[in-house]
Amino acid sequence: MSLFTRPHQQPDRTEGGAEPDDDTGAPEFRPEKNADTADRDGTPEAAPDRDAAPTPRGASRDDTGTSGRDDDSDAAHGSDDSDAAHGSDETDAAHGSDESDAAAPGGGTDGAEPQDGPVPAGPQHDPAVASPQHDPAAAGPQGTTGGAREPQGVAQAAEPHGGPRAAEPQSLPGTAEPDSGPAPAKTQDTTVTAAPLSAAHREGGPPQPAAENTPGPAASAVRPGWFGWRRRYPRAARGVSVGTSVLAGALVVFALLVPNRIERIELASFVRIPAEGVLLAGLLLALPARPRRITAVVTGAFLGLITILKFVDMGFYQVLARPFDLVLDWILIEHATDFLRETFGRTGQVLAVIGVIVLFVAVLALTTLAVVRLTNLMVRHRPVAARTTLILGTAWITCMTLGVQLGTVPIATKGNAEFIGNRVEQVRAGLKDARVFERQAAVDAFAKTPPDRLLTGLRGKDVLFTFIESYGRVAIDDPAMAEQTDAVLKEGTGRLKAAGFESRSGWLRSPVTGAGSWLAHSTFLSGLWIKNQQRYRSLTTSDRMTLTKYFGRTGAWRTVGIVPGVRRAWPEGKFFGLDHIYDSEHLGYHGPYFSWTPVPDQFSLEAFQRLEHGKENREPIMAEIILASSHNPWSPLARMIDWEDLGDGSVFHRIKKEGTDPAEVWKDPEKVRAEYRKAIEYSIRSLTEWMERYGDEDTVLVFLGDHQPVPTVTAGDTGKDVPVTIVAHDEKVLDRVADWGWSDGLKPAPDAPRWGMDKFRDRFMTAYGPRG
Repeated sequence: MSLFTRPHQQPDRTEGGAEPDDDTGAPEFRPEKNADTADRDGTPEAAPDRDAAPTPRGASRDDTGTSGRDDDSDAAHGSDDSDAAHGSDETDAAHGSDESDAAAPGGGTDGAEPQDGPVPAGPQHDPAVASPQHDPAAAGPQGTTGGAREPQGVAQAAEPHGGPRAAEPQSLPGTAEPDSGPAPAKTQDTTVTAAPLSAAHREGGPPQPAAENTPGPAASAVRPGWFGWRRRYPRAARGVSVGTSVLAGALVVFALLVPNRIERIELASFVRIPAEGVLLAGLLLALPARPRRITAVVTGAFLGLITILKFVDMGFYQVLARPFDLVLDWILIEHATDFLRETFGRTGQVLAVIGVIVLFVAVLALTTLAVVRLTNLMVRHRPVAARTTLILGTAWITCMTLGVQLGTVPIATKGNAEFIGNRVEQVRAGLKDARVFERQAAVDAFAKTPPDRLLTGLRGKDVLFTFIESYGRVAIDDPAMAEQTDAVLKEGTGRLKAAGFESRSGWLRSPVTGAGSWLAHSTFLSGLWIKNQQRYRSLTTSDRMTLTKYFGRTGAWRTVGIVPGVRRAWPEGKFFGLDHIYDSEHLGYHGPYFSWTPVPDQFSLEAFQRLEHGKENREPIMAEIILASSHNPWSPLARMIDWEDLGDGSVFHRIKKEGTDPAEVWKDPEKVRAEYRKAIEYSIRSLTEWMERYGDEDTVLVFLGDHQPVPTVTAGDTGKDVPVTIVAHDEKVLDRVADWGWSDGLKPAPDAPRWGMDKFRDRFMTAYGPRG
């Protein structure tokens, strides 16, 4: 059987050799070849039926099922005449088109819709019935003669915007063939559509019927797309394909090279050679098909997770100046959503959460799809991909060996491997940290000290431990803020001195920066380094004695807390040993919030005076006071007013309207820094004026910052130092800390002693104990 002859295959044969139709069983005309027409593989072919109509030399094999020996096979030789071989848009069958009549069940007619029913037996199987395709009278008006035209295939595709086209007549050899003019009217079709041979039949095996509507190689290479748009717009489809591949490559390169800190993002960061990308490309090229697909999907998802983690790190570095801790920081997500609600309202919180979820899903899906697409592209162009991978690998080794850099950025990088390695170590340290902290918390130098020997140097004094939110060293040392802050501190020192108070100042190193005030408060009061939420929970569920507990243990002080930043249940408050806690709902404030800040500092201090300090015939007080007006975002800000005008706080409604819009302020880092400075000045003035107004010879004030502000304000300064000051009217109080070496006044000198915040508790209790 020749490759040039493709008889229509049917499942069964009749005794006479004719094949029954699919539904009717009627014999079907089967043209055959001469014996001398041998198959290309050497298989002899049957002699032609004498009664069959002669096959025209110029006719397509798809029309007659035969082809002359001297005719070239388009499919076999890849001739330009073969539309299917070249993926031509004119041959719908090659593209798996539903519009291809040749592949329709039951055969088809040129330009006609496929018939669903049985093929009727009739004139189309009778060789005596002349086909209009072979009628010389069907020649066009020009009447020209010559060779046969190029084969057009079995069926003519339907016009995109119209009905089926009329079949073009085929001419016998030597007869005229129309070049133009209207197509003749279609009559009863007498041609037989031949089904394509199976691969086994072409190789000499027994004939097998080919599946209908099965696309060939060209069909698998060109997918029709939605509604067949790829066939109708091939150039646009090609552009979309190339553009999608370019975007996929750009996304993968971005994910591999993007740093996890915003300040490190620059153009040079994205022209590096990532070792992980080179190794991954080599691995994907080497794997078999199925493992390669699985590896591409897993790698794409993993790369998406790393990218998301880098984005989270960016946020943590912007606020806390450290990366996200995979073990200990999940609780901070809840705190972040609370901050959004309190700053931007419920709507802002919901929109932000939805945006984060959408970003998470999009990054995960897009990186996976991008890696899969690039993998398929490399496999289709394996030689080029292999050479490129080899070149990049060689370039990476060379640049790494020679230390080649673009500015300060090394060309060869293994940043993702280092990133993952650091996270693995972080997880290990986090898992071990609980045992380390348990051993540290078991040591307390004052645990066995009798109550009557605790804090003897402060008996009869009102001791106030006051935290100023975000009051960091940057407010004093930064050139852009130093002049104004220095003026406020000098003014406060002078006014306090005039009222009979002296002060000493130094530096403490906070465990946190940017945020996490409760961790700093716990470190200061417990004498333990509370650097994460896991330690905080372990502390607040333990029996560790804090500075406030020791005051209460003596029985010589009433312990209270002024915590305007607390606006809901705070069960940890019991751990600190406070007799009474005044949160934002119990200070008598009826004014507005100032972004995150529920109560302005001046009003909080006035409320403390009204509720506790100003009472007559009271016992000494030890108070923990938290001033929150200098909390991020520092817009809008309260301002100092006459103490007599504070009332219930309603006056602050007008002041808030006069303030700035945080959305506008945070567009400019310089404006943020300016507003931060003003907030610190407001807090310091509130405290010093209260001390000047209500303090007496038995008042002892210890005030400090809890942590540095966010990196937007610190401008890259990674230090964690905060000022700490002791103010007292009684000189004996300050004499007990004379050996500390602290500076005179409210401003610590640059070279003043610098301690860890966890060291303060024991040093303070030692200084004011029996041996102090």
